[in-house]
Formats: sequence, C-alpha cells, structure tokens
Amino acid sequence: MREPRADERVIPSSAGRPWWAANEGLAFLVELVALACLFWWGFTLGDGLAVQLLLGLGVLALAITLWGLFAAPRARIRLPLAGVLVVKAVVLGGGAFGLYAVGHPVAAAVMAVVVVANTALAETFRHRPAPAAK
Repeated sequence: MREPRADERVIPSSAGRPWWAANEGLAFLVELVALACLFWWGFTLGDGLAVQLLLGLGVLALAITLWGLFAAPRARIRLPLAGVLVVKAVVLGGGAFGLYAVGHPVAAAVMAVVVVANTALAETFRHRPAPAAK
C-alpha cells in the first residue's frame, strides 16, 4: 500500500468506529437529497419543459461542480476547513432552501437541522483518533 502524499486527505478506516461510519453514510445520503432538492427547485423556476429541465440540470451541475472541486473527500482544490464549510453550507443549505422554496418549510427545517448536526459530528469525528485495536 502506498503512502499518501502530503497534500492528500487520508480517508480514515471505519473499523472500530461504527458511529463515524454511520454518520458518513448519513452525510452521503444528505448530499444526495440536497442535490435532488436543488434540481427540483431549479426545475420549478422555468416555464415550459425545456426551460425547466435546463434550469434544474444547470443548478444541479453547478452544485456538483462546487462540491467536486472544493468539498469532496478527494476535492481537486484544497481549501482550509472554513472554506470547505462555506461550500458545504452553500450546497447543503441550498438544498434546504430549495425544499423550502418548492413549498415544504417543515421538511426544509428538518433537513437544515440534520445538515448542521451531521456536519458538526463529521468534523468532531474527523479530529478524534480511532480507538486503539485490542
């Protein structure tokens, strides 16, 4: 197994860290839901199917590009933690906003709370070492 480069993030193992693994799974699910909500919101902005699809796919493509460049575990551009959190707030918070904008304020509030809790736990787990093997 090769050693990671100095500029690569090491994705920790889930062995011995079931809560970390569960939270990472939830984070992936939240990301997918946020992308779906952003598409839905973009789709509702236009008149006519072609314009709706263009806007929905455009908003989705922008969010995916932002995430892939700056917030993904293997992001192309390494930002400091504050920058990554801003990108996560824009994309994941944008998903909650999109849900609110299409007429589901309670679901949007629930999503926002889950996003904040999940992100806070992810950062807490990321800075806590894995338990030693017995």
